[in-house]
Amino acid sequence: MTYVIQPPAVAAVPVSDGRSFPVHRIYCVGRNYAEHAVEMGHTGREPPFFFMKPADAVLPVADGQIGRMAYPPMTSNLHHEIELVVALGAGGRDVPVERAAELIWGYAIGLDMTRRDLQNDMKKQGRPWSIGKGFDDSAPIGSIHPKAATGELLKGAITLDVNGQRRQAGDLSDLIWSVSETIATLSRAWTLAPGDLIYTGTPAGVGAVVAGDRLVGAIEGLGQLQLDIVLAEI
Repeated sequence: MTYVIQPPAVAAVPVSDGRSFPVHRIYCVGRNYAEHAVEMGHTGREPPFFFMKPADAVLPVADGQIGRMAYPPMTSNLHHEIELVVALGAGGRDVPVERAAELIWGYAIGLDMTRRDLQNDMKKQGRPWSIGKGFDDSAPIGSIHPKAATGELLKGAITLDVNGQRRQAGDLSDLIWSVSETIATLSRAWTLAPGDLIYTGTPAGVGAVVAGDRLVGAIEGLGQLQLDIVLAEI
């Protein structure tokens, strides 16, 4: 096949064993912890809803490394959202809940970075809020750990510290919609594929960060994701 332009490089995330995981799509689940739903002005177990980020929005940070994220343009209210990320090794359509975990290849720690002011502006206008969620480097992610090594993650502490101060804390067992339920629901709307990443939602405590801040996210069994927010180069 002859292309009229050079095809872009495949977006990829490091794996804990030194290999790389190619990214197909990034699905994100909104308001999937009860306390976070409350802080965003909602209550109850509402049906799950989703938004997407471009595959190349990933900002990979290998185990033991400290990533750098440039403070993005057009915002003065950049928020952190720590999340368990599920990496799919198989796909499917209309996947039953009881078989959904079979699609999981591994897990990682992720951050759904959000230009909250832009997102809120779009909400007020009834417009899509991709500009608040799907910008460059908006999906920092640590190394993916194979499920074969971790087992299925159904519980475990999830936390985020900013400059050594605890901002977010929860447990994976607190998910309103479990990982399996999320996969099954997604598969009714999209044909899931190997390489898909699912950001599964964030606990309460989201808040703003500025250039100079260091974020340290942790999930029991997956280690840490360390990220520095830096000034964008001009």
